[in-house]
Amino acid sequence: MATKKKGGAKKGGKKGAKRTAKKATKKAGRKKAARKAAPKKKRAPNPAFMRPMQPDDALGAVVGANAMPRTEITKKLWAYIKRNSLQDAKNRRMINADDKLGRVFGGKKQVSMFEMTKLASKHMK
Repeated sequence: MATKKKGGAKKGGKKGAKRTAKKATKKAGRKKAARKAAPKKKRAPNPAFMRPMQPDDALGAVVGANAMPRTEITKKLWAYIKRNSLQDAKNRRMINADDKLGRVFGGKKQVSMFEMTKLASKHMK
């Protein structure tokens, strides 16, 4: 035997609106409290990137002959590229090689900035 559903009060009256408004403000308050509770941790550098690497003669002509971390070598490569205006004017992702960088890039006249780091890593010990 199936039971008949009784018609109840309609949803959305004044009382219903107040209840949903209170719930929304409580939820917003909880979210703000949760964000404040989690302290931000400073990201530690990867030790593999901080290990000093010795550039060979071709890369040493551009960045210097002293041993330094990969990150420093990349920074010095970019400083050399900016100083000598070797970025392509139309496509800034491409690096035009001069005589010194041509040896590092394996004779290529133009490489992308992503390929540049790959090619430079071959010249580090």
